[in-house]
Amino acid sequence: MKFDTPAGQNPIDQMKVIGQPVDRYEAKLKTTGTALYAYEYHDVAPNIAYGYILGAAIAKGRIASMDTTKAEAAPGVVGVISYKNAGNLDVGKFYVQKMLAAPKVDHYHQAVAVVVAETFEQARSASALIEVQYEGVQGRFDLAEQLDSAPVPPPAEFGGPPEIEVGSFQSAFDTSEIKLDETYTVPDQAHAMMEPHATIASWDGTNLTCWTSIQQMNWGTRDLGLILGIPKENVRLISPFIGGGFGGKGTVQSDLALAALSSWAVKRPVKIALQRPLMFNNTIHRPKTIQRIRLGAFRDGKLTAIGHESWSGNLVGGRTEPTTLSTRSLYAAPNRLMRLRLATLDLAEGNAMRAPGEAPGLMALEIAMDEMAEKLGIDPVEFRIINDTQVDPEKPDRKFSTRPFIECLRTGSARFGWNERNTRPGEIRDGHWLVGMGMASAIRGAPIAKAGARARLDRNGVVTIETDMTDIGTGSYTIVQQTAAEMMGVPLESVIPKLGDSNFPETPGSGGQQGAPSVTAGVYAACVKLREAVIHQLGFNGDEVEFANGRVRSGDLSVPLASAAANGELVAEDKMEFGNLSKQFSQQTFGAHFAEVGVHAFTGEIRVRRMLAVCAAGRILNPKTARSQVIGGMTMGIGAALLEDLAVDKKLGLFVNHDLAGYEVAVHADVPHLDAVFIEEVDPTMSPVKAKGVGELGLTGVAPAIANAVYNATGIRTRDYPITLDKFLGQMPAVA
Repeated sequence: MKFDTPAGQNPIDQMKVIGQPVDRYEAKLKTTGTALYAYEYHDVAPNIAYGYILGAAIAKGRIASMDTTKAEAAPGVVGVISYKNAGNLDVGKFYVQKMLAAPKVDHYHQAVAVVVAETFEQARSASALIEVQYEGVQGRFDLAEQLDSAPVPPPAEFGGPPEIEVGSFQSAFDTSEIKLDETYTVPDQAHAMMEPHATIASWDGTNLTCWTSIQQMNWGTRDLGLILGIPKENVRLISPFIGGGFGGKGTVQSDLALAALSSWAVKRPVKIALQRPLMFNNTIHRPKTIQRIRLGAFRDGKLTAIGHESWSGNLVGGRTEPTTLSTRSLYAAPNRLMRLRLATLDLAEGNAMRAPGEAPGLMALEIAMDEMAEKLGIDPVEFRIINDTQVDPEKPDRKFSTRPFIECLRTGSARFGWNERNTRPGEIRDGHWLVGMGMASAIRGAPIAKAGARARLDRNGVVTIETDMTDIGTGSYTIVQQTAAEMMGVPLESVIPKLGDSNFPETPGSGGQQGAPSVTAGVYAACVKLREAVIHQLGFNGDEVEFANGRVRSGDLSVPLASAAANGELVAEDKMEFGNLSKQFSQQTFGAHFAEVGVHAFTGEIRVRRMLAVCAAGRILNPKTARSQVIGGMTMGIGAALLEDLAVDKKLGLFVNHDLAGYEVAVHADVPHLDAVFIEEVDPTMSPVKAKGVGELGLTGVAPAIANAVYNATGIRTRDYPITLDKFLGQMPAVA
């Protein structure tokens, strides 16, 4: 099915099932502990062996020698795989990291060997017997030292052009009545998902099956095929449940590649899970950024110049962090400069983490907007409203498909009690606590991509949907089930969604906030095909047929849907392909975040007291699961604002706090009551379902809202995340 004109009325608009806050399809499995994750498939293949990855002990250099003799002779060991016997491993298309040092070492904890044994304990013990001698060289580990040598990177598939100028930025900025020129830093951050990276790999001749934890099946089969040098058609990935990903499991990581390689080498199925201390330096992370924001405005608050320059670092060939994405679309200003620069660093690869680009970009931009509003003497909410735009600031002839941005701001302001905020920082006290409010805008692109599904109708009237879409805790099963139930006119319990198998029709998977709109469009297309098959089987006139209450009605004739499959199962498969509406319209999601914090006047301890998110993301398919996604993003934003920082040892070149004891994330005690509300809207330019993604919108803007609240509480402005005591405690006595 081709979607190239805005959607009109269709069965989804009935909203009998779509749009309802139904419980998650897999809730019972997860709450009873019976949902199986990648490492828990114990009986899928006979005689499974266990692999253990040994990570490099240096950050840059090469392996001078490796002696695996003792490890190979250790009890239970069935093989040791290293560059000596692994053959040539290529790299995938999206990640540039090499899965095995060969013998060049590119970063700390890059895999240097895999020990395979009868038990996990035997493999781990034997790994300590491998004798590795390294020749280390000095690497580049400090982004701040590489700024002058960081070039503008080539255009990227994700993030767009690295350098954009509209109008005459420098001239407009120099002549602005009010100016701001500040630098903000966002540190390296880790995904820190609950489920570690894990895979079971098993070969059948030249065909490979892997039970793994991966977000995007199509990228996974493609990249694993490239790494191993086999056709992607020979690869089957199975991943029905994923314990969190946040982009860190987008495609192939070392567990998947090395489990497959080890299984081939020892001629047995092999199971590998990355130990937690290995994950932080072995896999990808969100890279540090240093961002310079320049704003120029008239005294009436109208921005005339916006400049956003950003530096990040990566391995050779890696991607830049596209922090200017949000700045390009959020506010009007006739003169604009966006520039990305990419330094070479010898740390683990920097790549996609929840809302790449927008999340760290807004962490800078939205503090700058707060500072500028103060310079102008304008309320921060009103300042943003003044600079709203209904057309793409870079392409004024292109309108936004929908943009209820002002409605988000107004709704949030009223609901949060923004008018009670004291504009003078440090004025509100609650005992020993200084109390402040802050807010920030939110924006996240609304991508959508080709997606397919297969729909089956059996003689009992049960509809089964098969699609390779994954569920990383987002509720994919449930919205697939709801979409099919709405289209086929059956109750939820008559729909069985089957996800997470690369043998099923292809979708873009879970990533980039495109999963929900894409997969539901694919299910819509498959169900249209199934409806046509039912109509044909029943001999009805297609123009007058209604599917409702488990029956098919045409005029005065009404029969059970199941009767169409009385002589055998009906199967229909289709995919939704998209035209150029995304070029005709700027498709984005919008929101506003509000936060209230308390800062202890004597200790400087920061406590988030309450938060509100107002989101506009097209049709909300399930308010319950959507709210869950938003408050999850808000929780992640608390961590980004106050806690999360991968500390780099700039001499040895590694993230020092590479476990969940040293890398702090928000826990229950850090998270107060969170409120999330949705603006009612549909976007007919997206798909017949008229929905957008929302999972990453819930994160963007959260951290700067908290940062702005801390400033309002104390009068101390911190421009370096996370906002920790060492960065402002010295100024607190005067405030207290």
